Amino acid sequence: MPLLSVIIPVFNEVSTLASVVAAVRGCGIGNLELLVVDDCSSDGTRELLDGELGDKIDVVVKHEVNRGKGAALRSGIQASSGTFVVFQDADLEYDPRELRSMLELLESGVADVVYGSRFIHPSIRSVSPFWHRFVNKGLTMYSNFFTGLQLTDMETCYKMFPKAVLDKIELTEDRFGVEPEITAKAAAMDLRFLEVPISYARRSFEEGKKIGARDGFRALYVISKYAFV
Repeated sequence: MPLLSVIIPVFNEVSTLASVVAAVRGCGIGNLELLVVDDCSSDGTRELLDGELGDKIDVVVKHEVNRGKGAALRSGIQASSGTFVVFQDADLEYDPRELRSMLELLESGVADVVYGSRFIHPSIRSVSPFWHRFVNKGLTMYSNFFTGLQLTDMETCYKMFPKAVLDKIELTEDRFGVEPEITAKAAAMDLRFLEVPISYARRSFEEGKKIGARDGFRALYVISKYAFV
């Protein structure tokens, strides 16, 4: 059975990390490698990793300075050993039980890359405000214009790739610009993309959400930058 590496980039998520680790372990995928990349947390996350979560995680990578999500994903990819790799945020917005349907598509060979789309799930209007849907749709459409893809959720966390594909992609974005970057560079490889609907439990900025307006502007820049890779 192929091994799935689940990479969790973490920055100051002490209140949710244990629940996310438990959810990943209980997602129904038997052959699973769990990697956590701590991006220099200062809220007790690192102590949690060194303590009660130590035997529940296969690989822990620690950054000594805060470098951003993109940098954390690069570290995780380099340390992973699975046949397939997927990214999992350390909050509770995404349900790991939905990873199995994504993995089945890759294992069956009907897709080379699978994205979990929040915006084709029937519950999205009840959990995501209009402005959030509008911004994400705009960024996705702008990305699609250059990549030729027909995605509905380019910014989704749930992106699943064969490890062999990721090993061929040189990622350089340190923050959330990694989302359009990895999409553009994978699209340039003429891979077959598929999306599956996933549920979404959006959290507020007061609850710890970190992506902001400057990341949206950065995404526009990154999409333009890698338009002709």
